[in-house]
Amino acid sequence: MNDHNYNAESITVLKGLEAVRQRPAMYIGSTDSRGFHHLVYEVLDNGIDEALAGFCNVINIIIHNDNSITVADNGRGIPVDIHPEEKKSAVEVVMTMLHAGGKFDHKSYKVSGGLHGVGVSCVNALSKWLEVKVHRDNKIYHMRFERGAPTSQLQIVGETNTSGTEVSFLPDPEIFEISEFNAEILEKRFEELAFLNSGITITLKDERNNTEKKFCYEGGLKSFVKYLNRKKQVICEPVLLSKSFDKTLIEVALLFNETFNETVHTFCNNINTTEGGTHLTGFQTALTRSVNDYIKKYKITDIKLSGNDVREGLVAVISVKIQEPQFEGQTKTKLGNSNLRGIVDSTVFDGLSTFFEENPKIAKAIVNKCISAAKAREAAKKARELVRRKSVLESGNLPGKLVDCQEHDPAKAEIFIVEGDSAAGTGVSARDRKFQAILPLKGKILNIEKARIDKIFKNNEVTTLISALGCGIGEEFDINKLRYHKIIILCDADCDGGHITTLLLTFFYRQTRKLIENGYVYVAQPPLFKIIKGKKSYYIKDEALLKEKLKEVGENVVIQRFKGLGEMDSDELRETVMEVEMRVLKQITIEDAIASDNIFSILMGEEVEPRREFVMKHANEANLDI
Repeated sequence: MNDHNYNAESITVLKGLEAVRQRPAMYIGSTDSRGFHHLVYEVLDNGIDEALAGFCNVINIIIHNDNSITVADNGRGIPVDIHPEEKKSAVEVVMTMLHAGGKFDHKSYKVSGGLHGVGVSCVNALSKWLEVKVHRDNKIYHMRFERGAPTSQLQIVGETNTSGTEVSFLPDPEIFEISEFNAEILEKRFEELAFLNSGITITLKDERNNTEKKFCYEGGLKSFVKYLNRKKQVICEPVLLSKSFDKTLIEVALLFNETFNETVHTFCNNINTTEGGTHLTGFQTALTRSVNDYIKKYKITDIKLSGNDVREGLVAVISVKIQEPQFEGQTKTKLGNSNLRGIVDSTVFDGLSTFFEENPKIAKAIVNKCISAAKAREAAKKARELVRRKSVLESGNLPGKLVDCQEHDPAKAEIFIVEGDSAAGTGVSARDRKFQAILPLKGKILNIEKARIDKIFKNNEVTTLISALGCGIGEEFDINKLRYHKIIILCDADCDGGHITTLLLTFFYRQTRKLIENGYVYVAQPPLFKIIKGKKSYYIKDEALLKEKLKEVGENVVIQRFKGLGEMDSDELRETVMEVEMRVLKQITIEDAIASDNIFSILMGEEVEPRREFVMKHANEANLDI
């Protein structure tokens, strides 16, 4: 066996920021849109940390015409003196060395977010060029870098009576798959940070279209939960519970609305902990205990409420700022500090108990909402058992409508959810029976956005879907029991098909959200047209693409329009939807849970006016086949 001279000379040592350029995804997550925009957040985090330390209240961001970006804060400014060990200016050290910064000894910063010292140096490494200006000690200092390497020394370029840091950079096209910043993506994060840090002002100026937006919320988390409920009918005004001690700040804002859904967002040091953690557990325990204690004290009912009962219609934001956050995994999506559970628990329990005593009318409205949820849960339990007796949900008994596949490994199996028996018949003929299952549903399923769990279990089409998937919903949801790792919604390519798709997505988002988060839900893209020219045929998704294709292929063309999937023969359906190598599937993701929640509330909720406004605003963007 030839070892190809594998010796000490074969060992590559990456120096400085070379490792970041070699493996960028290890440091910023990806090189697609998410990683591209993450660069801005890393620079922005330094300004936010200055704000948390009490030295900054304004951060200005500018997107320039060449898609370079500037982030400027009015904090203390990066130190400019010579580092005693590195013999370089502190600016150069911070910009060129990983794990270098003022956030490790807790003297300069009590708490901080970001990537713990690798942030701005990674941005430097992944930028075609980066320039930093420091306003400090009545002077303006400037230094430039290209792909992480200094191209100038730190120089004094002017005088000033302000302080702060200004970083401008252009993401390196050699690294990233995209080259243009999406202002809407940035705005979502800026808005979130402004809510989480009351009093700070963040502005975004986009020179490409000469627009400017300002984000500042003096109300903090109370403003946040109000914003989350702007399209819903609320039972009470926001309740703010907070406690500060020993370099730890706990803030919780909550209210209840008339819906049946729970919306809770958790943060630690401004980082969105999407998987929750100990702060969420402490909150949930305290909320249930405080409501049950109030009921017991005033002898309102004998019913003991569960956690799900007291969280129906709840909207809450939990923000903790602590010195030593312990995140589970590198993605920082779950907080693991064990002591926080008790701290959040006591903060919420004491605060809510006092609030209930001081606001008996609001307390009664909340308690009645929770009791109503408990009664619905009992009704759902009876409905579930009734359905089980009919053997629809009993494990091992699959619905008669389901045409199952031969594959028993969920990772290799997929299920097509189709509307009507006609489409199902074509689908059965077109499928590969080894791994493709077909489940027909009749008409438009129940709108989950407006339905409690008891009503869900009385709906035949929904229980059929739950049974086929095998993983249950609500308290019984278990993703390990899922029978298919590809759940494909296959509806007609018209407005009715779009409505059915939206109803199904509402079900998945509200009742089995983990299926979306794990990437198991897809929407098929069946064609609306087929063009035949000579011996060649082309499948076209919509009117816009049809016009483009007609320009390309010219005349003597036969155009076939599919009014529904049932009009397609099995070969056509197989070629466009079933054939793995030919088909186009859209994977459903939750990029922004707050935005997703808002969209479902607008499109499927009780309020008509927000839906009308949404349709009017976006009507020109949609391809409606009416």
